Amino acid sequence: HRTVTLRRQPVGGLGLSIKGGAEHKVPVVISKIFKDQAAEQTGMLFIGDAIIQVNGINVESATHEEVVHLLRNAGDEVTITVQYLREAPSFLKLPLGSPGPSSDHSSGTSSPLFDSGLHLNGNSTNTAPSSPSSPIANEPKYEKRWLDTLSVPLSMARISRYKTGTDKLRSNAFEVLALDGVSTGILQFYTAQESADWLRAMSTNISDLTLQNMQMANKCCSPSDQVIHMGWVNERLEGTDSCQLYKFKFLALKGSSFYIFSTPPVSTLDWVRAEKVYNLCEVLFKIHKLWLADDCWLQANLYLGIHQDFDLEDQRPYCFSVMVGHGKSHYFNVELGSELAVWEKSFQRAIFLEVQRTGSKTYMCSWQGDTLCFTIDFALGFTCFDSKTKNVLWKFKFSQLKGSSDDGKTRVKLLFQNLDTKQIETKELEFQDLTAVLHCIHSFIAAKVASVDPVFIDSQSIARKYMYSN
Repeated sequence: HRTVTLRRQPVGGLGLSIKGGAEHKVPVVISKIFKDQAAEQTGMLFIGDAIIQVNGINVESATHEEVVHLLRNAGDEVTITVQYLREAPSFLKLPLGSPGPSSDHSSGTSSPLFDSGLHLNGNSTNTAPSSPSSPIANEPKYEKRWLDTLSVPLSMARISRYKTGTDKLRSNAFEVLALDGVSTGILQFYTAQESADWLRAMSTNISDLTLQNMQMANKCCSPSDQVIHMGWVNERLEGTDSCQLYKFKFLALKGSSFYIFSTPPVSTLDWVRAEKVYNLCEVLFKIHKLWLADDCWLQANLYLGIHQDFDLEDQRPYCFSVMVGHGKSHYFNVELGSELAVWEKSFQRAIFLEVQRTGSKTYMCSWQGDTLCFTIDFALGFTCFDSKTKNVLWKFKFSQLKGSSDDGKTRVKLLFQNLDTKQIETKELEFQDLTAVLHCIHSFIAAKVASVDPVFIDSQSIARKYMYSN
């Protein structure tokens, strides 16, 4: 509500017109404001403002004629309280002279759906305006209206530069979508540089707010269940016949798990509503594409020995996949190279922390009809023992692993070097979920290398290397 004091002028009166009234179950609203007259000079009144009070008298239930009478006979100073109606009443759009419901021109009273001018001189008791069908000579040359502003909360908001359902980037434009569904619409900029600057600024703001949300969430979590990173990505939908389609997903790295959500977790209960949850030791982060310029891209395979599963005909840069058990993968895209670098570093950190927390992972396996247990231990390396007798069959350090091969289904060959004889020993095992085991081996070895030489791990970061060099 705004309370405004008007000083009636000898010429121009209050400088406004009103429409509406309780007899038609509509509010009395300001329908016109006249240039350089009392209402316009306050700077606080606009077309579409509903009149709530006149000199302290509530008029929300008053008829049109009662409000006109109050305003015309309120003296030289009139204090009104108004409230802007965001949805403009339809009767504001009626042209002057349109017939209003139940209007009676012969009665000498004005219809609430026509303007009653309060810009006329004097305090006339005649409440009827000049003939509704004749425009008043003093009609305003312009209309002072509210310019509706849109407020889009950036906490957990997401940004899209792509045309819906396509891989086509908008030219110098993007859209911001809030968590509650409010959208900015398409924000178009004059230059690519201006668009890029605003994109980075909004992305940074969203990232900072996400960090605050993470810090608040972590206050309620144990040290072993902290949120490492979370944020929006686009996931490519598999099995689409037409062009590649993407859908917004919210990813989170928390404690021992990698989560995929359709909507962000805003409470502790939301964490059990994830679409997918994977153990961090058994996933593999892989960068697929980096754009170095508009016409040049770099394909980067960070895990040698894994066959390229995805065709890269889509036009989206900054893509990565998370490979999970049973040979399945999720393929994601982010808007900025800086986001890709953060996801790469965050996955690395989350996986290393989980390996160190877990210490070891044991998988059931078999070979030549025997049921065995295969253990990967951060301190000891690899151990294989009989599941029944618990007798250790063989064990090797991480440094003794010299190679491996697998059939892509269940069977793997591990090549170890005997420290005494320097000979290569081949150990074959069969696992129900071979992919998960291979990813776990990779996670433990990478974490072991990182604990010995962190600089080496950082030097392998494709995303950060090319982002900073550009």
